[in-house]
Amino acid sequence: MTDIVTIVFLLLFGLAVGSFLNVCVYRLPRKESLNWPGSHCTKCNRSLSWYENIPVVSWLVLRGRCRTCRDAISPIYPIVEAVTAAVFVAGLFIYGWTPLLAVRLLFACAMIVLFAIDLQHHILPNVITVPGAIAGFILSLALPPGWLASLIGLAAGGGVLFVIGEAYYRLRGIEGLGMGDVKMLAMIGAFLGWKLMLVTLVLASFAGSFVGVGLLVTGRGDMKFALPFGTFLAVGALVAAVAGEPLLAWYLGMYR
Repeated sequence: MTDIVTIVFLLLFGLAVGSFLNVCVYRLPRKESLNWPGSHCTKCNRSLSWYENIPVVSWLVLRGRCRTCRDAISPIYPIVEAVTAAVFVAGLFIYGWTPLLAVRLLFACAMIVLFAIDLQHHILPNVITVPGAIAGFILSLALPPGWLASLIGLAAGGGVLFVIGEAYYRLRGIEGLGMGDVKMLAMIGAFLGWKLMLVTLVLASFAGSFVGVGLLVTGRGDMKFALPFGTFLAVGALVAAVAGEPLLAWYLGMYR
């Protein structure tokens, strides 16, 4: 019974946090306050009632439309809320009630926000990546991956993408990667350490290549089509945080 209560609590807490992450996803790219004004329809500006703010449920009941102006409400809202709730519950099974659980959930929330913002706007706000990199290193002083692995991950994460982006610009004359990607990978390195940062980069590169080829084959993009690499980094980082060590051991085992 205790386990069920705990899971339900984390599920509901995750939904509530996901609702706040939606506020971040919408307002940060627009440089709006996270505190004011309160939740409102972005089309007619009507303030939302409490029952219109219930995570996932309200979107389903309203059928994805504002109750007043009937403007469509993006499905990204319930998706972010549901994914956040799932991550919170999964985190408990993976890390248990340990200090690392709080750190990994904080990291996951940042990745979810960056995923959604980069997907929609092709930007990665400094207000998340820069403080995130600092926080990841500070937390590593007492928790995994340890301060040295974190420091190397921070420096190498930013350095690797910076060199790749600069080389691409020199060769092609156009920007292939933005500084937002550089700062984001530095943040990932600070939280996960240099080994899992490399796993993240490999996973993100494969995922980006797969999607890129798919867009070319279907005619939905060309060689100059800009993919939101931060979105792939976010997915790669979440996978690496959970399964990075086994993946790395499996890969290195192939050469033994």
